[in-house]
Amino acid sequence: MFIPPWVGRSGRVASEGEATGAVAAPGPGARGPRPGRNGVLGEHGESASSFAQLSAKLDYLDEADQRRVREAYRFADEAHLGQFRASGEPYITHPIAVAGLCADWKLDAQAIMAALMHDAMEDCGVTKPELAERFGASTAELVDGLTKLDKLQFSTREESQAESFRKMLLAMARDVRVILIKLADRMHNMRTMDAMAANKRSRIARETLEIYAPIAHRLGLNQSYRELQELSFKFLQPWRHGALSMAVHRARGNRRDLVERLQREVDAAFRQAELPARVYGREKTIHSIYAKMREKHLSFAQVSDIFGFRIVVPSLPECYLALGVLHQLCKPVPGRFKDYIAIPKANGYQSLHTTVVSPLGTAVEFQIRTEAMHAVAEAGIAAHWMYKIGQGADSDDPQRVGKLWLQSLIDIQSETRDSAEFLEHVKIDLFPESVYVFTPKSKILALPKGATPVDFAYAIHSRVGDHCVAARVNGEPVALRTELRSGDVVEIVTAPAARPNPAWLNFARTGRARSKIRHHLKNMEAEESYELGQKLLAQALRAEGLQLPALDDHDSEADAALWQSLARWSGNRNRRELLVDIGLGRKIATIVAKRLARQMVERGQRPDALTLTMGRYAPEADVPSQGMVIIDGTENATVRLATCCRPIPGDAIVGYLGRGEGLTVHTAECSVGRRLFERDAERWLGVEWSEHPLRAFQSAVVILVRNGKGVLAQVAQAVSAAEADIAHIDMDPAGEGETTELKLLLAVRDRQHLADVLRAVRRCAVVVKVARIKP
Repeated sequence: MFIPPWVGRSGRVASEGEATGAVAAPGPGARGPRPGRNGVLGEHGESASSFAQLSAKLDYLDEADQRRVREAYRFADEAHLGQFRASGEPYITHPIAVAGLCADWKLDAQAIMAALMHDAMEDCGVTKPELAERFGASTAELVDGLTKLDKLQFSTREESQAESFRKMLLAMARDVRVILIKLADRMHNMRTMDAMAANKRSRIARETLEIYAPIAHRLGLNQSYRELQELSFKFLQPWRHGALSMAVHRARGNRRDLVERLQREVDAAFRQAELPARVYGREKTIHSIYAKMREKHLSFAQVSDIFGFRIVVPSLPECYLALGVLHQLCKPVPGRFKDYIAIPKANGYQSLHTTVVSPLGTAVEFQIRTEAMHAVAEAGIAAHWMYKIGQGADSDDPQRVGKLWLQSLIDIQSETRDSAEFLEHVKIDLFPESVYVFTPKSKILALPKGATPVDFAYAIHSRVGDHCVAARVNGEPVALRTELRSGDVVEIVTAPAARPNPAWLNFARTGRARSKIRHHLKNMEAEESYELGQKLLAQALRAEGLQLPALDDHDSEADAALWQSLARWSGNRNRRELLVDIGLGRKIATIVAKRLARQMVERGQRPDALTLTMGRYAPEADVPSQGMVIIDGTENATVRLATCCRPIPGDAIVGYLGRGEGLTVHTAECSVGRRLFERDAERWLGVEWSEHPLRAFQSAVVILVRNGKGVLAQVAQAVSAAEADIAHIDMDPAGEGETTELKLLLAVRDRQHLADVLRAVRRCAVVVKVARIKP
């Protein structure tokens, strides 16, 4: 038999058996039959069990498209020749089944072709150019987006998995068909996972529950979402799934009469009101019952909404008419009505939800929606193709479902280099519960539960988030960490000079906001580190009697070659990276300067006496000098004041260039700083205060006061009278005796101002002792 060149050894293992494992042809002892190429599928017996049955589903495609699908099938069939699933079935049955699920969503010919060939690149050595040449660039892009990164080397399985998800999600952001095919692939794998080892089943089920099911929910594919959840629960906790299944089966028999009676009464009420409506029952999934029992600490008997009804009507106004008919028939339960038509869910879901009291006194939930809403509720973003082909509509409303989230994936990717961090941001945004808030112009925004005004600001626009300084909720000023609630009207106050605060990461909830904040902080740190590194290297080079070579974009060839040689010596990719490393303390400026000086001397440059004189100074004889850095109050991510000694202008100070931490300024008498100096003397450099600091500085003081009424007010008044501010205050929790210790952070101008404040506080009658805190 002819084996095409893109197939490896006959019967080699195919890696996509992420669920059911493609393996070599089984031996005589293998379980299961060995059918031909178009053998039937496993126990589920889907309608797409053979290509002939798949073809019957493709009648919505024109003849030319159906021919292209048949060609893709023949290509995939030859590529997977000799490969079998763990169940013993030919591997080609899996792509056929995946294509069948895509056909149920009425996806176009390119998507069906990609579904048939989705494992060809990964398992059979087929290249992307081959696919592009034979089936077109669009189909090749879809297949490439579905292909994992197994060919690359990663240090851990988690890193490989995160990078593969990143690739798939970004391909999905460019073309949503990628995720629809992937969800169909995962669905079929989950349905046929019984043949796999238990540990592999558990790993794949957990991955499905954490990633794929939430993606399906986010895109409004509720039917797929429920099935993926159910299958994951079945494989993760088979005993609990089995016990609940039996309980639901018994409850179904016990309540059959009630359900049938209530359905007859509702049907009769709609006929009497001359309102056309389809009424049918629905049953809560085993997983959702289990989740509700866990969340609300209920027993199975206490879960009241196992069974419910859906009412489908022709038009939107009739949804509200149907609600009126239903509430006339049965009394509604107060507080159990939700209007998801006026305010749709984040994934585009629309329905009226109401819970009524049945004739037997039990609570029953009804969902009321139109046919179009029902299609979106079940198929979500896939409803675009179903409606476009089934009805010839050109409305893009279903296509807009999830559009903002898909765009946010691209935004997050552009600001996140690390795959694990990217996956963390995406997982945050897959959180299913939402709060609905309003802009001042009454536009509705859906945010995850627990979202804050910072998340709201970044949801409006990244520039609004970057320059956010305050927020008002329902007209009242609130802290930026305040959790928003549904119905809040949120207004953001911005300032042109404002920048993101690292503390926002402690309460920002959305992946978009967190990635924007991190991206800005990284850029800011890199820019500041570059400037500090340039300053430190220039000063260290002056101590060698030389001036720093040009740093602009118009360097001479000689200067460019000099920097390139220095970067290679230091192990950096370029000049900028080297200077950033110096600014962060990863490289010592004096060592780099000596190397640079040697290269410059070899080029014919000679040390200059005036430059040498400028470079030789040291504020203290025992502190090695790399040059002087001026501290003026504009400290940032690269230069910061130590919190152990909290230096203020007037204190003698020194700077410690930590490894990757930038420059930390300590007082000269700080015991923490002295220990660091003894350990890393070469990392210390001279720093001094600017003559005109630009802001106030914080200093820690301890005050011993006599207990009594109004003590804190007297201390605060004394501080205010001395023109200082209290930034933070801590009180001794056990202060039940005659005295209490207060620890204050005071914002002062300099050392003299602090002395004035301490004198003013010491004059208070209630103060026993006051002193500055030193480490």
